[in-house]
Amino acid sequence: MLRSCLTAAAAGVAVYLLYFFGLNDVGLLGPDEPRYAAIGRQMALSGDWVTPRLWGEPWFEKPALLYWMTALGFRAGLGAELAPRLPVALTSLAFLVFFRRRLEREFGCRASWYATAMLATSAGWVAFSHVAVMDLPLAAAFSASLLVSFDWIRTGSRKAAAIAGALLGLAVLAKGLVPVALAAPLVWFGRRKPNALFWYGGAAVLCAAPWYVACAARHGRAFLEEFFWRHHLERFASETIQHVQPFWFYVPVLAAALVPWTPLLVCGFRREHWSDPRRRWLLVCFLFGFVFFSAAINKLPGYLLPLLPAICALLGPAAAEARKLGGAVATGAVLLVLAPWTAAVLPEALRVGLSRAGRPELPLGPLTAVLLLAGLVWWLERSGRRDHAVAALAAGAAAGVLLLKLAAFPVLDREVSVRALWRQIEPRRELVCLEPLHRSWRYGLNYYAVTPLPACEERDLPFRVTQKPGLPAELAPARPSAVPGAGSLLGF
Repeated sequence: MLRSCLTAAAAGVAVYLLYFFGLNDVGLLGPDEPRYAAIGRQMALSGDWVTPRLWGEPWFEKPALLYWMTALGFRAGLGAELAPRLPVALTSLAFLVFFRRRLEREFGCRASWYATAMLATSAGWVAFSHVAVMDLPLAAAFSASLLVSFDWIRTGSRKAAAIAGALLGLAVLAKGLVPVALAAPLVWFGRRKPNALFWYGGAAVLCAAPWYVACAARHGRAFLEEFFWRHHLERFASETIQHVQPFWFYVPVLAAALVPWTPLLVCGFRREHWSDPRRRWLLVCFLFGFVFFSAAINKLPGYLLPLLPAICALLGPAAAEARKLGGAVATGAVLLVLAPWTAAVLPEALRVGLSRAGRPELPLGPLTAVLLLAGLVWWLERSGRRDHAVAALAAGAAAGVLLLKLAAFPVLDREVSVRALWRQIEPRRELVCLEPLHRSWRYGLNYYAVTPLPACEERDLPFRVTQKPGLPAELAPARPSAVPGAGSLLGF
C-alpha cells in the first residue's frame, strides 16, 4: 500500500512538473498563439460560437474546436496565458490517461505503462502540450479514435464505431480534413464491417458537420474558398503558403520529437511483431500518415504530432518484450544532454531561426549528470530491472523538462514574448503606435492590448514600437526632444 501511494505521488509530481508548472510563466509566443487566443477571447466576449473573428474580421484559416476551448477558459475567468493554454494541457493529460487504460486492455499493464511513459515524456508531446495551437487537440482526438477503432474493426460493434466516429469528428473540428485523410487505413481495415463503417462515418459527420454547415451558410463562398481551397489544397500542393520543406523533412523531426526514446526505434520493428493485427494496424496508420505528410509541399514540425501516439503504442509492447534494451535506454539517457543545450539556444532560435542561432557551450555539470544517468539505466536493465530502467529514464526526461523551464522560460518571456514589452506600453497605450514589426510581435501586442494598437503611418503618436531585424521590439519616443518627460516615462 505504501509503495503504491509513493508511486502515485511521484507520478502526480511528475505530471505537474511536465504539464502545468510554468504554464503562465511565459507570455504567448509566435504569431499563432496570440492569434488563436484572440479569436477564442472574441468568441467568449461576443457569444458568437460560429464565426472565428480576428480583431473584428472573419478568420477562416482553422476550424472552431481550439477557439471554443479557449473561450471556455476565458469564461471560467482564467488569465491571458492560462485561458488558451490550460485547456490544451488538460486535453493532453486526459488523453494520456485514456491511452494508458486503452493500451492496458490491448497489450497488458507493462506494455501500456512503457508506452505511456514514452509518450508523456517525449519532447514533441510535452512541447505541444504547452502551446495553444491546434496540433495537440487534433492528435488527442484522432489517436483516441484510432485506438477505439480496434473494437469495431475486429467485432463490428456499432457502439465502438460510433464512439470512434465521434472522436474523428472532434479531430475534424480541431484541424479540418487532415484526420479524414489519416483515417483512410481504418476505413480499409473495416471495409468488411459495412454496418459498423456506416456508424463510424455517420457519427463523424454528425459531430463535425453542424459547425461547418453553419459557417458555410453564414459566409458562403468566402469561407469555402479560404478554408478548403487555400488552407487545405494549397497548403498540401502549393508553395504559396511558404512552409516548403524537402520530402525527408519529417525523418529528423520524428527523431527529435521522440527524444529521449528515439533509440528504441531499433527494437520497435521486428518481424515477429506483425503477426498481431493490432500492431499491423498501428504500423500501417503510422506509415500512411508519415508518407502523407512527407508528400505535402508545405511542412511544419507540429503536423507530425498525431502520429506520435501510434508509434509509442508500438514501441511500448516492443520494449516490454525485447530481450535486450540496455544500449537503447542508455543512449536515450545520453540524449537528455539536449535539454540544457535546448534551454540555452531556444530563445535565440525562436527569435532568429535555428540555423542562425549561436552554438552555446555545454556546461560540464549537466553532461556529467547525463552520463551518470546513462550508466544507471544501463545497469538497471542489465540487472533485470527493466521497469526501474524505464522509470529512471522517464524521470530523467522530466528533470530535463524542468531544467529547460527554469532556465529558458524567463529569457523567453523577456526576449521572445511581447508580454514584458506590453507591460511598458500599457500605462501609456493611448500614446503608442506601431511601426512595421515581425508578425509575432504585432499579433502578440494586439492580443494583450485587446483593441489593436494603431500603425504609426495612420496615427503619428508620441511613442512608437520599433524593431530591428533579429532583435526584440522596443518602445521609444517618436521625437524625444518634442515629448517632454518622454525619457522618464520610458525609464531612461
